Amino acid sequence: MAYEFWGYVRPDGQVGCRNHVAVIPSVTCAGDVASAIVRQVAGTVGYFHHQGCCQLPPDLDRVTETLISLGKSPNVAAALVVSLGCEGTDHERLVEEIQKTGKPVRCIHIQELGGVSAAIKAGTDAAQELVMEVSGNRRQSVGIDRVTMSIKCGGSDTTSGMASNCVIGYVADKLVDLGAAVVFGEVTEFLGGEHLLAQRAVTPQVGDRILEIVNNMETRARSLGCDMRKGQPTPGNIAGGLSSIEEKSLGAIVKSGTRPIQGVLEYPEAIGNRKGLWIKETPGREPEILTGMAATGAQFMMFSTGRGAPQGFPTMPVLKVCGNPHTFARMSHDMDINAGRIITGEKSIEEVGEEAFSAILDLLSGRQTKNETLGYHSSIDIYTMGPVI
Repeated sequence: MAYEFWGYVRPDGQVGCRNHVAVIPSVTCAGDVASAIVRQVAGTVGYFHHQGCCQLPPDLDRVTETLISLGKSPNVAAALVVSLGCEGTDHERLVEEIQKTGKPVRCIHIQELGGVSAAIKAGTDAAQELVMEVSGNRRQSVGIDRVTMSIKCGGSDTTSGMASNCVIGYVADKLVDLGAAVVFGEVTEFLGGEHLLAQRAVTPQVGDRILEIVNNMETRARSLGCDMRKGQPTPGNIAGGLSSIEEKSLGAIVKSGTRPIQGVLEYPEAIGNRKGLWIKETPGREPEILTGMAATGAQFMMFSTGRGAPQGFPTMPVLKVCGNPHTFARMSHDMDINAGRIITGEKSIEEVGEEAFSAILDLLSGRQTKNETLGYHSSIDIYTMGPVI
């Protein structure tokens, strides 16, 4: 069976499921101006991060690359870059790289314009023009093989590994088999189960890379005198019945399905035209991993939870799959798919998986997720490695 959805075909061939104008501050100092523009102009969303200055050069490059990938996201129809004028990120390159996609791009400079009020006025005018320019974009019918899905779990309990992660794993396998791409991360939640992921790698080199990113994460923690395995599971996980990091990891990696792992993506890296199942080197915390996954070029995310995690992302819809029937009943206005029916015996993993897949097709064609309707989508930050200086 051929599956299709209605998406926005961009000039560079990417396909989006949303048609946002992204307002991108190149540095945290420009965030308030960008926020004022977004509040004023309907159809815009903002990437309000806290980086871009007083960082070591590798992190400034990392921030620049991540912002470029976010601006190139298929769900972004046009972009407005808000520059302070003396930031450490390369805002000129940011503009140039997004322009290469063929999207409309504008840039304002707060210092050159004479300050905040003038910049807000100029930015509001520019954003309004961009929204009007792309508002006439129309959806076209495209194949499901044009999709990249990102996946994550958060606010996990025992039902996550037994139900909601299983549903996402079912969908991940189905999408990979249909020629699409699936990306997962949360390296901190590989601990104790990394050898199982390495065994699924398409080459020994990819397997070694999987083990390497886990070791890098632990080494970083040890450099501060900490044992990461003592910080996991989190207090919420423990309250939800998870006894150890190994138990948490075994439940978490279920959401990746069963297909071979093609490779490991760097944090700022976009997936491009690559297909199949991929890992991205990310932490587990929502603001940083959601940003990294949106930078991948994923049109949407499937998010597994047991205790209830309501947050989303500005340009990437987040479909919440809840494994705990009690949580779903309490937070029904935040959760999209009730996988708790697997726990109660009402539905099988396959039945809820097919329901979730149908919801994905609707999402891709324009139906909003619950966090989108609530506007709960400001969880953004960029994962950097060095100190603030």
